[in-house]
Amino acid sequence: MDIGLIISLGLAAAVVIAVIKSAVVVPQRSNFIIERLGKYSRTLDSGFHILIPFIDKLAYRHTLKEEVIDVDRQECVTKDNIQVGVNGVLYLQVIDAQKASYGIQDYRYAAAQLAQTTMRSVIGQIDLDKTFEERAKINEEVVQVVDEAASPWGIKVLRYEISDISLPDSIKDALEQQMRAERERRAAIARSEGERQAMINVSEGQRQEMVNVSEGDKMRQINEAEGRAREIELIAVATAEGLRKIASAINEPGGQEAVSLRVAEQYVKEFGNLAKENNTMIIPAELAGIGGAVAGLTQILKQANAPR
Repeated sequence: MDIGLIISLGLAAAVVIAVIKSAVVVPQRSNFIIERLGKYSRTLDSGFHILIPFIDKLAYRHTLKEEVIDVDRQECVTKDNIQVGVNGVLYLQVIDAQKASYGIQDYRYAAAQLAQTTMRSVIGQIDLDKTFEERAKINEEVVQVVDEAASPWGIKVLRYEISDISLPDSIKDALEQQMRAERERRAAIARSEGERQAMINVSEGQRQEMVNVSEGDKMRQINEAEGRAREIELIAVATAEGLRKIASAINEPGGQEAVSLRVAEQYVKEFGNLAKENNTMIIPAELAGIGGAVAGLTQILKQANAPR
């Protein structure tokens, strides 16, 4: 085989290999940093790109997606001198690929370390009880400090979350005793409130019962009084009606003689009853006294009915 042909084929193969290696495909949501002869040249966005062989170099690859970094456990001392272990999770995103490449050696490690130191500083300013109550506030302070420091690196810190806070066994026992005492105190208060409310309900029921009884007595007395008044009224009306009928009957022919006869009968009847009840009785000297009494009553009736 001709040596020239072999050399030509070799050169062609080398050119093809160089072209293939110089072709770069950047994935979606990614940035590649290109250096030309050791110096920053450009930033490649997503798509297909051709580099100059032996001159351009793919130096850094960065994803623009949100990254999650596990912040290792660190020992923190609270304001009241209690040592606690804190684990956290840091969420960040590359905003400027050039700054992320040349602004710092390893932005992930730097952000995690800065989050640890900031967490120790924040925990040292609050008491133990508030570390559990103010997690959101602690997270915000860590994000603010780390984001401000990472801005020159082309990094945006989105949020920080405390994943766990561990306490020494002695502190756990003390907190459990405190919580148990608090629960017992609340239970005692709840029982006393229940008993007080029960007593109030009983007394309220008794008072309402007394009110109802008194109201019932009042209504009964009112009804009885109204009944008696109605009875008296009806008796008076009936008596008046009877008297009117008697007066009307007296004015009729023979009415006066009937009245005289009725008076005499009643006189004799009552005189007989008196004789039954008493062993000793006084008899009028003149039996005509009965007729005189009747005549006198008749005369009174005539005068009452005489026209005026």
